[in-house]
Amino acid sequence: MNINARDKVLGDGRSQSEDVSVADVAAALVAAISRLTHKIAAPTCKVAAGGKIQSFANHVVARRFRLLAGLSCECLMSLSPAHDSSMANAIRALAMDAVQQANSGHPGAPMGMADIATVLWTRHLRHNPADSTWADRDRFVLSNGHGSMLLYALLHLSGYDLPIDELKNFRQLHSRTPGHPEVGITQGVETTTGPLGQGLSNAVGMALAEALLAQEFNRPGHAVIDHCTYAFVGDGCLMEGISHEASSLAGTLKLSKLIVFYDDNGISIDGEVKNWFADDTPGRFEGYGWNVLRHVDGHDAAALDAAMVQARQFAAEGRGPTLVCCRTVIGKGAPNMAGTEKVHGSPLGKDEIAAARVALDWPYGPFEIPADIYRDWDGKPRGQSLQDAWQQRFDAYAEAFPAQAAELRRRLAGDLPAGFAEQAQAFIGATAARAETVASRKASQLAITAFAELLPELLGGSADLTGSNYTDWKGVTPVRATEQGLQFGRHINYGVREFGMAAIMNGVALHGGYLPFGGTFLTFSDYSRNALRMAALMKQRVVHVFTHDSIGLGEDGPTHQSVEHAASLRLIPNLHVWRPCDTTETALAWMAAVQRPASVGLKVREGGPSALLLSRQNLPFVERDAQTIAAIARGAYVLRDAIEPRAVIIATGSEVGLALGAQEQLAARGVAVRVVSMPCAEVFDAQDAAWRAAVLPKGLPRVAVEAGVTAGWYKYVGLDGAVVGLDTFGESAPAGVLFKHFELTVERVAAAVERIL
Repeated sequence: MNINARDKVLGDGRSQSEDVSVADVAAALVAAISRLTHKIAAPTCKVAAGGKIQSFANHVVARRFRLLAGLSCECLMSLSPAHDSSMANAIRALAMDAVQQANSGHPGAPMGMADIATVLWTRHLRHNPADSTWADRDRFVLSNGHGSMLLYALLHLSGYDLPIDELKNFRQLHSRTPGHPEVGITQGVETTTGPLGQGLSNAVGMALAEALLAQEFNRPGHAVIDHCTYAFVGDGCLMEGISHEASSLAGTLKLSKLIVFYDDNGISIDGEVKNWFADDTPGRFEGYGWNVLRHVDGHDAAALDAAMVQARQFAAEGRGPTLVCCRTVIGKGAPNMAGTEKVHGSPLGKDEIAAARVALDWPYGPFEIPADIYRDWDGKPRGQSLQDAWQQRFDAYAEAFPAQAAELRRRLAGDLPAGFAEQAQAFIGATAARAETVASRKASQLAITAFAELLPELLGGSADLTGSNYTDWKGVTPVRATEQGLQFGRHINYGVREFGMAAIMNGVALHGGYLPFGGTFLTFSDYSRNALRMAALMKQRVVHVFTHDSIGLGEDGPTHQSVEHAASLRLIPNLHVWRPCDTTETALAWMAAVQRPASVGLKVREGGPSALLLSRQNLPFVERDAQTIAAIARGAYVLRDAIEPRAVIIATGSEVGLALGAQEQLAARGVAVRVVSMPCAEVFDAQDAAWRAAVLPKGLPRVAVEAGVTAGWYKYVGLDGAVVGLDTFGESAPAGVLFKHFELTVERVAAAVERIL
């Protein structure tokens, strides 16, 4: 009986019979029961809310004993320590060989976590290697992404489309086994990890999305969304501050289907972490409201299995997320290097690999896996059975609730509703007709209110600045934890956790079903930046609402006044940075952001995140005809032209008003100029040459104006052009006073044009 059938038995209590001798069964029973009782009482769980310590080993032993009576001899023998070790050693061997062949990589974590991974992937993880996009699969995140060969070995052995030649091509150009896991490149990889702590935060977002979808779509007797999110983390992930932000929120929201395994090996690149990381990690997570399973032997399959059973029980009972603390030996199996930093981030070397093969009793050559190990690892039969059973449940759900089933299918595919483009255009037309002079942050709220009605997948939030960012809308319900479970809502109070918010939103987008957006002040985008970069790298549709975008915020002063941030965000490839000048541009910026294609699994489309940079102060409405409104979508366009212009003024956001004022002032002096609004430079740069030349004709001198650093604008104005901006920090004063103090005025823009003529 192979591992899949065994998992089925242990998972649901059903048994299969085979013709075996009584002696065989007896021998197998003795071995299995001995193993199940060996050290199984070590893991304990301290539930912070109740303050009680509860042993969970005894009921696991009893349950397993009842199940043993129906198991075949072959199945029981497959439960032996030697069998589990052989399966885990396949991971260790592949990790050693791939890192050695690439002469680059991190073998220590895969070798140390191989036993944990084996038990999880063969006994608990619900997945189908034949369909990596199955909607109700469990999610698995390797947050310590430097150990990528652990994940590649798991995918290969389980039967995903990752042949052995790809493992031999580890870390090579255009391989499906890049140095760190990348979503969209390798089948079965759920997120791109490497920047430590962000994978854990993505997992929080995935668990949050699962909980919200379950609340929104499940019906009594029809649990079509019901899966766990598992994550592996190391010391480095937990040292990063983002782990606090995300884990704290996960505990507060009681995301019970989030189960995290902490690889407590005591080693990082610099050596023993006790010299710089002496935290009481279990106590820390208990403080967050997590269930914590302490002192689990990370190399004892029975103890690991018992811990996973308990964690899943907590999930079923809705008792909050669980941290499983696994004590491991980094590089386990390498006789001379295991347990040291030497095995962390470099190849073991041929001699140490040869010695490890002897120590592990692995008499096979590089990249050689015996047929029986492949057979026992094969996850396709069980995975297909699980998915088929779910499909039957979903078909019954679709028959009973056809509208909800159709909506869920659309949402998980990342498609916008039919007719959305026409409805959005109608809103833009209505916005232009209203001709309101408001702050662009208020214009954003008007757009959110309209689009939230059209897009039930729109999931908003703010990092404790909802009343300033205007990311909520009338009638929206906040997400809250209750005694009965998560209260469904479409607005998340992330607290003062900008980095965590950004990475959690990435996880929500990766999971599918929601289009997340979140707000904070533009100056705090620095906190969010690496998660913004990851969203751009992963091509995930996420919207960042950054308000208070310049010295125009006024009295809060230079700590809060963005100067370099717009230019800095524009440096991130595939991030669309919109800085609209009025209500019409803001509405269209929102439409463009939500219409970026959604990436789902391996279907990575040419989409990505957007950042909306919005003002605190009111901005004057600018009238346009229909053709000019349509041109906004091209990133830059002629807002006001002149007959035979002698120069071009390029402006964004609040400075468009200055450009229009300078145009009028210069016209009175007989100098004709064109005004170009450039709300999104990235979209403009992607236009065809004809459009770019039509907007910015060659030979016409150019002046750019923006209340921020000037360096980036010389790309458009050239060395002979001029930029009116701000290359210093701001001051604390009312906005009007500051614009005059820093000479961001109509007169200065007009004078800059005259100087270059």
